[in-house]
Amino acid sequence: MLDGMHGSKANGSSTGGGNEDPESSESVKDARVRKPPRHLSVIRHSVSTARLGLDLGTLALISPQERQTGFLPVFRSGSCSEIGPKSHMEDEHICIDNLVEHLRASPSFPSPGAFYGVRFTYVEFNSSHFVFDGHGGVDAACFVRNNILKYIIEDGHFPSSVEKAIKSAFIKADYALADSHSLDRTSGTTALIALILGRSLLIANAGDCRAVLGKRGRAIELSRDHKPNCNAERLRIEKLGGSVYDGYLNGQLSVARALGDWHMKGSKGSAYPLSAEPELQETILTEEDEFLVIGCDGLWDVMSSQCAVTITRKELMLHNDPEKCSRELVREALKRNTCDNLTVVVVCFTPDPPPPIEIPRTRVRRSISLEGLHVLKGALDGNI
Repeated sequence: MLDGMHGSKANGSSTGGGNEDPESSESVKDARVRKPPRHLSVIRHSVSTARLGLDLGTLALISPQERQTGFLPVFRSGSCSEIGPKSHMEDEHICIDNLVEHLRASPSFPSPGAFYGVRFTYVEFNSSHFVFDGHGGVDAACFVRNNILKYIIEDGHFPSSVEKAIKSAFIKADYALADSHSLDRTSGTTALIALILGRSLLIANAGDCRAVLGKRGRAIELSRDHKPNCNAERLRIEKLGGSVYDGYLNGQLSVARALGDWHMKGSKGSAYPLSAEPELQETILTEEDEFLVIGCDGLWDVMSSQCAVTITRKELMLHNDPEKCSRELVREALKRNTCDNLTVVVVCFTPDPPPPIEIPRTRVRRSISLEGLHVLKGALDGNI
């Protein structure tokens, strides 16, 4: 099944074709960039995407003093997509390890910076007793993948309030899907993005994808799956007049948040059960933060967050290659009989593999009393 697998080491890699912003004439350009020597400050492996012609000369979120002291991450990423048991590949993703280079920004742009997104895909619908994917086609998935970063950078809140800029960009993309005459209004997509500026990692999620941080072998979930039967989402849906039937929003949609799907929404600006507003979480990266795993629900349906982190860390210690890690996660999900497409992105924050985890030996000598020894002997003999 892995013959059809698509893996890419990314400094701007993306999969699938798509629709460009009606206001933009730029097309997506792919160019292979070979892996540079390990001694370079930024390790990049990738396929480049379209660059945005934006005026970013005034941005400076990180002072020169901050760059000279403390921990600053070094980004390198790899990705893998596999069709799985389905008849069509519906996932999209994008990886940019160097935002300054990708955007052709001035040196004053926040650095280091990176951007990743996964599963800009149309979502699962339920009609009576039938479940089918891709209602309305791939218009929404491709459109969001191609334009979400531009909407963030161009937003008036960026860079003073990145959180507001991201939320505004999601809503703008959602409205663009409603207004466009060239895109199908019934097409919908989930989306999860990771924007990293300096040490600040921002995760924005609308749907059922998940981002998990590997922190010295521990799995730290940075997003919440937006399933309709989740308590928080169910309460929000019912408060807005919707319902959850057999795990589906209004008996139709398998997620509680998505962009597009305007046949299920009201007029623009009104509140409706199917929300396009992302849930955000910010994390300040430290030396203990080793890598990030981003995956669609095809991975998380058959694998826990801790299992994914354990596999990734083990693989990085063997070969230190994030693309091979993403492939291994996809292989493992296929072995566990996932029922969906698979897309996995692994982002490393240092050029070196994770160090072995050493458990310090305790210097306290533990002993058992004579009374305790008798109790233990009696328990073993079955007398108590």
